[in-house]
Amino acid sequence: MWKRNVAVCAAALALVGARGWGEGQSVTWIGSWGSAQQVPEAENALAPEDLRDATLRQVVHLSAGGQTLRVHVSNAFGPAPLHLTSVHVAHPISNASAAIDPATDKALAFAREPDVVIPAGAEYVSDPLEYPLAAGSDLTISIHFDEPPAQQTGHPGSRATSYVAHGDLVSAADLPNARKVEHWYQLSGVDVAAAAGAFSIVALGDSITDGHGSTANGNDRWPDVLARRLQSAGMRNAGVVNEGIGGNHLLTDGLGPNALARLDRDVLAQAGVREVIVLEGVNDLGGLARTKPASAAEHAALVEHILAAYEQIVVRAHAEKLRVLGGTILPYEGSDYYHPDAASERDRQAVNAWIRAPGHFDAVIDFDKVMRDPAHPERLRPAFDCGDHLHPSPGGYAAMANAISLAALRSP
Repeated sequence: MWKRNVAVCAAALALVGARGWGEGQSVTWIGSWGSAQQVPEAENALAPEDLRDATLRQVVHLSAGGQTLRVHVSNAFGPAPLHLTSVHVAHPISNASAAIDPATDKALAFAREPDVVIPAGAEYVSDPLEYPLAAGSDLTISIHFDEPPAQQTGHPGSRATSYVAHGDLVSAADLPNARKVEHWYQLSGVDVAAAAGAFSIVALGDSITDGHGSTANGNDRWPDVLARRLQSAGMRNAGVVNEGIGGNHLLTDGLGPNALARLDRDVLAQAGVREVIVLEGVNDLGGLARTKPASAAEHAALVEHILAAYEQIVVRAHAEKLRVLGGTILPYEGSDYYHPDAASERDRQAVNAWIRAPGHFDAVIDFDKVMRDPAHPERLRPAFDCGDHLHPSPGGYAAMANAISLAALRSP
């Protein structure tokens, strides 16, 4: 055991030296990309045989850059250990293609081994790899499975194309016969090493944060646009991690665990997190009377429970020294999915009034004010509506990102 410990320490010191982290230098890990994990719905899951002796190649879009990276692979919802025989990174030829630049292909290690067994319900972080990445660049991550997961863990709303092909093809220059799917699986984050004082911002939300209505492979969700604004403003050591889940609720499990249940994993555990932007609640509000009328008492109780959930998020985030920015809930009258009535609109107004009131969140982002139609404030602006009267268009997502005060994000 003593010899093994000495060897491990020597390897760690060699790694530090290789990265140039000398005495007096401080390095901070920050999240540059992330996705919230859930059990994929049946229509979004791969067949088990698709992942038997198979390579899964996925492309992610980074916010902050760095000289060194590490990758998070997830078995969060797996009831049994998951074996990944190899995980490689490379620069893609295009973010809408399985082709990579073979000269950039590098193997990741996990505890200095090329493969990893992720325990049931767990996540594994790769060893640091010196691998320069620019802010706003794309990264291809290829995983080889010998056996399929007992239960897939993933993120259905990727808005990015992934590729599945049989065989160990992690270093292949292209996967021309691969199956294409717009989902991510078993992949939860990419961190980069940044200078002291760097930090990440986590966006906690539902499909509006996840980017429903954005462009496939276009990276024009509002957190993507926010990341580009930060870089343009000189905040180059700020990462943005999108932890939105389509259909997510504050109070009940829907598509993915409720926001309070996933707070530890999706927010508090993120590398270098300092700020949290919360935009959750429309699915709770809309779901109350979606299939049958609700009483006045039920509406009042729902608002009370939503506000209590916000308070819980703030209390738990403050315990970890994080600032919490509250986003007001966007209008959604006309939605064919929720068809909200006057009582639902009053609930939304009550929740937004609480969010705006001083003393609740550390800062407020008034998404509602920016996104509502001045002529019909209970509806989205037509120019910002993707067409379903619930989700923004790419132009709407840009308007949301532009509504965020960078000065508020600079505050200590």
